[in-house]
Amino acid sequence: MGLKVAVQMDPLEHIRIAGDTTFLMMLSAQERGHSLFVYTPERLVLEGGKLFARGRPVTVQDVEGDHTKFGDWELKDLSEMDVVLLRQDPPFDMAYITSTHFLDAIHPKTLVVNNPTEVRNAPEKVFVTTFEGVQPPTLITSDVEAIYDFRARHGDIVLKPLYGGGGSGVARLLADDPNLDALLDLHRMIGREPVIAQKFIPAVVKGDKRILLVDGEPVGAVNRVPNAGQIRSNLAVGGRAEAVELTARDKELCAIIGPELKRRGLLFVGIDVIGDYLTEINVTSPTGARALKRFTGVDATEVMWERIEAIRAKA
Repeated sequence: MGLKVAVQMDPLEHIRIAGDTTFLMMLSAQERGHSLFVYTPERLVLEGGKLFARGRPVTVQDVEGDHTKFGDWELKDLSEMDVVLLRQDPPFDMAYITSTHFLDAIHPKTLVVNNPTEVRNAPEKVFVTTFEGVQPPTLITSDVEAIYDFRARHGDIVLKPLYGGGGSGVARLLADDPNLDALLDLHRMIGREPVIAQKFIPAVVKGDKRILLVDGEPVGAVNRVPNAGQIRSNLAVGGRAEAVELTARDKELCAIIGPELKRRGLLFVGIDVIGDYLTEINVTSPTGARALKRFTGVDATEVMWERIEAIRAKA
């Protein structure tokens, strides 16, 4: 039986479908006989304890520039849907957090992927710190003296915003770089959140591996290689994807975190691995499925839908 699937995302008509994981999720759902309804997070309506969304039914096709056919606008009771995909991109700000509170009103009767409570409780750059021995030396703070002390102990560091995404705001600072104060000033101008200081991992020049997991199990990986002279390998900022096999260490890291992902209902997750280190656990809107399918033939979204269908069959 086909599922009624709602997708909470940024405007569908404006995405670049060639690299968009959410679009691949929608294509896969449609091919499996599921119906699609799409809306943006600001169209959520919470009234009388019931959650609605103003959006449109849609059919999709894998044609750049002609990838959507929308139906008429309507106000949909999300409790009547079988599945909601929580897929808007970061920043992970108060608007994002508020949307997870709204979605709590329907989950788990309507299956929200990922579990909105756990998305809220597992911001990617903080969640990873709960697993001992997987990260490079890492500091999260707003305290300037602590950051200087961290750099004095570890030499070259990477500074990045706590709730950023897509490689935005990531900078490498050498042990004697005079720009640390200026960068911290910029972060304070942007917001009050702490920043992350992390020991620089030289292996990043060989790539930053994105591993996709479904229900705590690794499905496959792609390597994202930075351009010459760069440290940011995210595809959104010009990184190059290539096929890669999971190493023994990759499998070990997945085995460490997998049971907790499953327990929390974090069904579709992307982790970032540099060398032997896990740097992030992405639970908000993980990407990489398009590149994985292109380079390996493995479709992580098909694996995801198989698991969702099994969960709904038991409901």
